[in-house]
Amino acid sequence: MKDRQQHEQELVTLKVIAETLNRSTDLTVMLQSVLEELLNVTGLKTGWIFLTSEKMNFTCAADSKLPQALSQNDKQLMCHGSCWCLNRYWDGRLKQAVNIIECKRLEDATNLKIGDTEGLTHHATVPLTAAGESFGVLNVGSPGKEQFSDEELTLLESVAFQIGTAIKRTRLFQSEQKRGQNFSKLETITRELWNMERVDHIIDIVVKSTGNCYEWPFVGFFINEGNDIMLSKHFINGEVKNSKERYTERDLPMIKQALHEQESNETSNKFIPYPDATSTLSLPVSVRDEHIGVLVASKKESAFEKSEIEVTKAIADHMALAIEHVKINYKKQELLLSDERNRLARDLHDSVSQKLFSLSMTAKGARSTQQEENPVLTDALKDIQQLAQDAMREMRTLIWQLRPSGMEAGLLTSLKSYAIGLGLEPQCDSIGIKELPRFVEEALWRIGQEALNNVRNHAKVKEVRIILEIHDEEVSLTIQDSGQGFDPALTTLTLGIQGMKERTDLLNGTLTITSSPKQGTAVNVVLPIMK
Repeated sequence: MKDRQQHEQELVTLKVIAETLNRSTDLTVMLQSVLEELLNVTGLKTGWIFLTSEKMNFTCAADSKLPQALSQNDKQLMCHGSCWCLNRYWDGRLKQAVNIIECKRLEDATNLKIGDTEGLTHHATVPLTAAGESFGVLNVGSPGKEQFSDEELTLLESVAFQIGTAIKRTRLFQSEQKRGQNFSKLETITRELWNMERVDHIIDIVVKSTGNCYEWPFVGFFINEGNDIMLSKHFINGEVKNSKERYTERDLPMIKQALHEQESNETSNKFIPYPDATSTLSLPVSVRDEHIGVLVASKKESAFEKSEIEVTKAIADHMALAIEHVKINYKKQELLLSDERNRLARDLHDSVSQKLFSLSMTAKGARSTQQEENPVLTDALKDIQQLAQDAMREMRTLIWQLRPSGMEAGLLTSLKSYAIGLGLEPQCDSIGIKELPRFVEEALWRIGQEALNNVRNHAKVKEVRIILEIHDEEVSLTIQDSGQGFDPALTTLTLGIQGMKERTDLLNGTLTITSSPKQGTAVNVVLPIMK
């Protein structure tokens, strides 16, 4: 009869526990409720649950009716330091419910005279497991109780298995819920991303929105710069910065791996750009064979969850495609502009140039066929002929600007020919040999044209120096003269200079104009080489 009653009591206990576990999907609430119900149906006095994923890293997730020695000072003894039950759990020795373990935390409280242990000296310890996965330990006890029967331990193991299963189920639910939230935030980021029309704006949006949406303290974008790794832009503690800081590949091995091996990786090693990081995720950003850079995110206090890694990979993929889309659109616009310039050049040559030539010849013919000498008419015809010839020269220059010939011989050769056509005396220097993307070469050509026009119109000297430097990741063009110069602070931004700046900004480059009165002018443009 006693065994039957005990069996019935065990079934009641398991039923109550199962019902309690099914009431909530909030892990903290669920564990607290089930611990209180367990103590209520078993008649035990006190208990607590430790959750832990790695050695020396644990939380007291639930507790009930702790003695005063363990509950005072915000449960300090329960939240810090190791103990025998956790050590056995971490070492893999705690496989099942243990009959009695003397509590080190209670001993520490007694030895240090922290407070009253209320007669509690021992507790039973049960590992919380489910489907081969371990989550922590369940501890229960009562004042004066130093022995648990085999039946009690078996019951506690059954309860612990139910709790472990519920923890696994709840974490899976929370993980899927968070995954849904993460991908919902991804939609917000990509919606902004695909509205951008410039590469630098895409990078800004990615680092800023990713950091804000996922509350990660550091998000950065790194690019390969020769033998170094350059931090292009980064989001740190709520602010986007454009630092251009350089690091060696030895400084940032995880980014080196992402750049060269095109593989994502996560590390817990010290991360120099953000030393407070406990976990850093590096993801390559690439389209086909083009390696654009590496997107990096860092967190404090915990590693990246699976859903966070998935969503960051998706952000990196969208970023690569958005950058490719911008480049394709730019190339398309350049082709359309080139076609339109060629059409205008043909039209000007076929119509206006021919009419100017006819006007010049008509004026010349009229002068030679005058019946009577008329100084006023002769001077007027001479002026008409001269104006027509000047207009023809201007027209030829305009046609050259619209449809340059000689570009097939190279950018520097074409600029040299253009300078000579303007009556200048160019000295040309080049460093590096590499085929430039068509739209980069086109932009440099137009900027060089404008700079050479300014030399002819304003410098009042004929000598000009043209320097072209081509490196692995960028190209630099400098147009320099020793003419009269100007004070940039007192000079209004002309349409020509504004046009040069707009072309430079469009390709995420930098334009620098250095000048001072009587000291000459230097125009320098640096563009990244984007394939």
